[in-house]
Parts: sequence; C-alpha cells; structure tokens
Amino acid sequence: MASFEVVEICAGAGGQALGLERAGFEHALAVELDGNALNTLKENRPSWKTALGDVADPNTWDPVDYKGVALLAGGVPCPPFTIAGKQLGATDERDLFAWAVELAGVVKPKALLLENVRGLSMPRFSGYRQHVLDRLASLGYVASWKLLQASDYGVPQLRPRFVLVALKEEYAPYFSWPEPVEQVTTVGEALEDMMGAAGWEGAADWAAKANKIGPTIVGGSKKHGGADLGPTRAKRAWAELGVDAMGVANEPPQPGATFKLGPKLTCEMVARIQGWSDEYKWNFVGRKTAMYRQIGNAFPPPVAAAVGKSIMRALQKKGSPAPAVPADHDPIYLNLRKAEGFVTQTQLLRSAGGIEVPELERRIGLLSRDFDVEIDERSTGPAYRLGGFKAFLGQEDHQRHDVFQKNLSSIS
Repeated sequence: MASFEVVEICAGAGGQALGLERAGFEHALAVELDGNALNTLKENRPSWKTALGDVADPNTWDPVDYKGVALLAGGVPCPPFTIAGKQLGATDERDLFAWAVELAGVVKPKALLLENVRGLSMPRFSGYRQHVLDRLASLGYVASWKLLQASDYGVPQLRPRFVLVALKEEYAPYFSWPEPVEQVTTVGEALEDMMGAAGWEGAADWAAKANKIGPTIVGGSKKHGGADLGPTRAKRAWAELGVDAMGVANEPPQPGATFKLGPKLTCEMVARIQGWSDEYKWNFVGRKTAMYRQIGNAFPPPVAAAVGKSIMRALQKKGSPAPAVPADHDPIYLNLRKAEGFVTQTQLLRSAGGIEVPELERRIGLLSRDFDVEIDERSTGPAYRLGGFKAFLGQEDHQRHDVFQKNLSSIS
C-alpha cells in the first residue's frame, strides 16, 4: 500500500494529527511553537519527527526537504480572524494563513488542509478569502471552503470551524465534503461515566439535565484568560447544562458532593467534549492551565478524521469524479484585481449588483485593511486601484518578524 505522508504545521497538541492518523496519513513532520503542546505530541507519538519553533523561521525546518508529500495541513493561528478579537487579518503578526498558502507552492503537496475560526468566513474577509482561492488556482490547485460544525461529527459541542481544502487538479474531482453523522452526542451522554468515576451519586441526574450539545470550548491565548470555559455568554450556556464554568476542577465530584450551580469539568472532561475519547485516546502533559489551553485550542480529532478520510479518498481517486463547483467571487475585489488601472465608483456599483454608495465605501474600507487600496478623487467621483496584499507571505523585510519576536512570550 502506498504511503500517504503529511507535514503538519502549527500542530498544537495533536487534535488534527490524531484525526489525520486515523484517516490513514503518516506524519513526516509536525511543527509547533508551544513547548507544552510539543511535549504532548512526543508523549503520545514518540516516533514522530517534530520541530519546535516558529514555523515560518527557516532555522526551525526546511520545507524543501518535504517536497511532494501527500498532504500539507495545519491549524494556523486564529486570533487574526476571531469574531471576539480585533480581526486585524493580514496585519496581525500572528497571521500565517496566507503564508501557509505560499508554503504549498514550495512543498507542492498533493493536497492542502487548513482550518481556522468561523470569523474567517465573514464578509470582513471576503477579499482575503478570494486572494487565497486565486493564489491556489495559480499554483495548480482547486480549492473550496466550508464551515463545519463539530457536533455534526459526533463531538458534543458546536465548535464551528472554517476549513479550506485544496487538491491538485487530477485529484480534485474525487473530493467531497464529509457527510454529518446521524447521531448527535450530548454533553451528558459524553460525560456521565466521568462524572461518576469517583462515586458521585448525582452523575445520572446531572447527565439527564445536560442533554444538549455544549457551547464552543475556548482555549484562550497566553495574552488572556486561564483555565475556565470562556466568556460570559459561554458561561451562561454551560450553566444551563448544570456546569460551573468559572474554572476547571482537578478531579471529578466526590461522593456526597452538592453544588449550587453544578460541578466543574476536569481537563479530562474538557478533552472528551473536544472529541478525545476511548476511540481517540490521548494523554496531555503540563500544568492544568497549559493542558487546558492545549485541549481548548485543538481541532477536534473526529472532525479532522472525517475531513482527512475525504481527502484520502480523493488522493486514491475513489468514487466517481464530479465537476468542480465554481467558487463565489467577491465582485468588488474581482473587478479591482482584474483592472490594469483605476476602477470608477460607478463601475464598481454596477458590478456589485446595485448596492448603494455607503455600502461600497464600507466594503472598500474592509478591503483596505488587508490590501493597499489607492483612491483617486475625481470630479465625477472617486476611483480605486487595488495594490499589494499586506499579509506576511515569507518576505524577509516584513514587519511580522520584529513584532512576532517582541510578542513571542504571549503568542499562542
């Protein structure tokens, strides 16, 4: 049987890694910045080759050494796109999404898998997304995006993730997104045995109340937060399930324990909510807060496995090929990109389907956060020209290097 190797960047503690392994991929290399997460990877898969450090630093690893692998995968940093953050996108020193796309041009994998937060799917980043699709097309890949809910794949939480899959043209017709599982798992079903592991008599009643899927587990960053289950809105949702989200417990409830709100979850329970289970066994190393952050920032293994299996089938050319579905284009970005010079306001309004001037100006403003946009004020109204992409693409003189090093201790 042919070997299907994967290089995984920003590998974290192994959620995506375990899922891809279950899909049939063998790890040629896993690169991770956080030492605690890398120690967890080594604890579980000591035979894997790993590299510790900034994935974009040539001293950490040499991408050319892995040219032609079956899959390049990664969960690049989320803060540049998260709805709860500033959504700095291309100007955030942690943004590696566009760089990872350029990396595909160096490694030349048969397939590319990148996942991120739902925020990347929002209108704010329509130009950014279109740049990614256009760049991948120029490299010979057919790419598509999809917003996946972890609960659709047996994970007892919502956890929407925006996933990009790109395949070389010969494999792309065989790819289809994985179908959801039929059975939804609730928090109570997932955790009843763990809640009662120390003999707590209330486990069954608690599980009956926790009869829904949970809100998204928030791992947090080194800049903010410790080991608790997220912001105020998430805490209220956990409270409705009988969970005290104000912290993480060291052990399951003891016999005779009573709670005003409900028990706290242990790190082991959080891992179960994140998709680790008897089917997906994994051990985490480090102190409680470090363990919680590793778990909370992970791509749920069952979701990674589902997507990985779809990619594997495509690489093996299984099933019947289907024509590619054309990707939606942002009309304003598209017209600006195709133009050799300036595009007038009237032309852009016409191309965008009759939107009003304030909406056009808003969209131009969003584009200008990720691209240089030149505005020429004319007597007939402004005209616009699209300039360079502001994202880090590997440039040696990019501001990302200095800012990244300055904030290294707080980047996660």
